[in-house]
Amino acid sequence: MKKYLKHIKMALLLGLVVFLYGFASHRNNLKQVEHVEVNFNNGKNLFISYEKVNKLLIQKLEADNNQSKENINLNNLENFLRSNQMIENAEVYLTVSGELGAIITQRNPVVRVANHSGSYYLDRLGKAMPLSDNYSARVPITSDVVEGNNIDDLIQLANYIQNDEFLKKQIIGIHQKVKQDKAHFELRTRLGDHTIDFGDLQRLKHKMNNLKVFYQKAIKDSTLHAYQRIDLKCKNQVVCAKN
Repeated sequence: MKKYLKHIKMALLLGLVVFLYGFASHRNNLKQVEHVEVNFNNGKNLFISYEKVNKLLIQKLEADNNQSKENINLNNLENFLRSNQMIENAEVYLTVSGELGAIITQRNPVVRVANHSGSYYLDRLGKAMPLSDNYSARVPITSDVVEGNNIDDLIQLANYIQNDEFLKKQIIGIHQKVKQDKAHFELRTRLGDHTIDFGDLQRLKHKMNNLKVFYQKAIKDSTLHAYQRIDLKCKNQVVCAKN
């Protein structure tokens, strides 16, 4: 009898543990979300703040009347965040402890458009994004009207500049002209305030390497400010016009 009593006690204890765990889990699921654990996976310079993402998600849950954790639709929340012009991608999840979390990928601006129609960024994918109150991106500026087919070449050039540490610091302006259905570019520089006749995007890497070699030599020889225009269109040389 004592042998069976021991097994009965163990079964009751196990049942009690399962009941308490289930009860606690159910109560936790009924709790409302009041805070979201937000993480950014691409940089410290935030175009949208932790607080803003948290506020957006809470407001969305309240608007959908499903703020309790058991009713949360993670896909809907992700799509909602991705519709924000500052956010490229979002992953929303529930932690082991039942808290709501979000991993945010910000949009990465590569050029700033400033003309009569307004001022905004274009990101690495060519999508427009507004200026941020939190951070001002150090990217080249264009005053051109950017629309239609001329966006692709501009974004390809801007991405190349953004991914090169020297060019990112040196190139401050991009101007685009269309000649015979091809985009031709002029660049403005920080050092020397030069105008660079870049031409089209053929031999893009070769032209940029020539430009960097020229600057390294001109800085070393202290001749940087002797020139006004730099022409990269010739295949194997850099042609410079003096002031």
